[in-house]
Amino acid sequence: MAHPNAAHRLDRLPISRFHKVTLVAVAFAYFFEFADINSFAVTAPRLITLWDVTVDQVAYVTSLSFVGMFIGSVVASRIADRLGRKKALTLTTVFFGTFSLLSSFAWDILSLGVLRVLTSAGLSAMTVVAVVYVSELYPSAVRGKYQAYAIVIGICGTPVTSLIASLVVPLADWTWRLVFLWGALGILFLAFTRRLKESPRWYESKGEYDKAEATLREIEAQVEAEKGPLPEPLPPVDEAPQTKAPLKLLLQRKYLVPTLVLTVLWVTQTIGFFGYSSWAPTLLAKEGFSVEKSIFYIALTTVGAPLGSYVASLVTDRFERKWCLVVFGLAIAVCGLLYGLTFNPVFIIVFGFAVNMLERGYTALAYAYSPELFDTRGRSLGTGISYGLGRLSNAAGPLVIAALYNSTGYQSVFFFIAGTWVVGAVVLALFGASTRRARLASARGPAEETEPSAV
Repeated sequence: MAHPNAAHRLDRLPISRFHKVTLVAVAFAYFFEFADINSFAVTAPRLITLWDVTVDQVAYVTSLSFVGMFIGSVVASRIADRLGRKKALTLTTVFFGTFSLLSSFAWDILSLGVLRVLTSAGLSAMTVVAVVYVSELYPSAVRGKYQAYAIVIGICGTPVTSLIASLVVPLADWTWRLVFLWGALGILFLAFTRRLKESPRWYESKGEYDKAEATLREIEAQVEAEKGPLPEPLPPVDEAPQTKAPLKLLLQRKYLVPTLVLTVLWVTQTIGFFGYSSWAPTLLAKEGFSVEKSIFYIALTTVGAPLGSYVASLVTDRFERKWCLVVFGLAIAVCGLLYGLTFNPVFIIVFGFAVNMLERGYTALAYAYSPELFDTRGRSLGTGISYGLGRLSNAAGPLVIAALYNSTGYQSVFFFIAGTWVVGAVVLALFGASTRRARLASARGPAEETEPSAV
């Protein structure tokens, strides 16, 4: 069957208003994902005193939230393959916004824990779909940059939420609820849906070539009206439609290795990042800092997050993403260890700023790198499973951190977290695939998506 060769036709398009509208929509979803993902961490210090919550209870809620993230990632990969990238992005964003709203009405740690698990499932699901959606719509030569741009905007949700929490949480016994209400504003993503297009590459993968052709023509007409005549596309190629991707597909050699490498990447990133962001406010409060100061210090450190994503946008398409990830991971380990070895407020802010900056640069790079290791058929499944297993790993992470803190003290937590970043960097250096050559080849000619490095 002849199909319209969507990969090459999208790759030849100049960046236009179509791409910018898509960028704003995805960035909006990211903004409230990042706004919501640490909302429990910044409210936990208040709940410890208000509801007599223990460190172990904080650990259990945090752990179960990552079980929710795993489930959300796996389900999202199925939804995105079955219903389409655009519809899946809308459903998952509305899902997490709804349960964040309900979290603001929680009456005890059990009810809040249940609602946070469901919210976390939606957060993780949205991330998986957004990563795939951007990967399939943007030209391969610049998709890493625009993936990072979306995160530059979206990551602002973290410092904004931290600063809001530092202002409202101490005001009264009930004002912590406003943090979850703020996260619920992600529901407003519905305002963007009419401006977004379904991925033509997804239509092709389903054999719906007429819909892929119609969507491509709509996109090309918009771009041509703004940018002028476009280069002639390459002729269609004959290719059979792809069948549903079963889970056992990932056992095939061309999918298994990238899935395992990405699983290690996301396991170490999850434990490493959330070890800092989820626990820093609580541990600082337990070490004698006031709730107000601990939340405020963390809020200041998160200001580095957007800068990190911007730095990633400068290097992601210029250098091999694999080696950028290795360098960022090792730098995070060093800065994070220094963060844990000081109780000086200035150094806490400085090293915390560096950790947030580097980690969000790492995440932006990883979001661009992950889907490039798979072809269209395996992209959603492979990305979702590896990302989900990474999130699932942190079901144990908070319990390990709580045990380390209770048995050997504050600083041992940060030795553990630094170690996870080093492991991830070493595995990626030894076994991670390079993708830059494939991206450049894709930009020059038709995309043959037969190898794990297909982009």
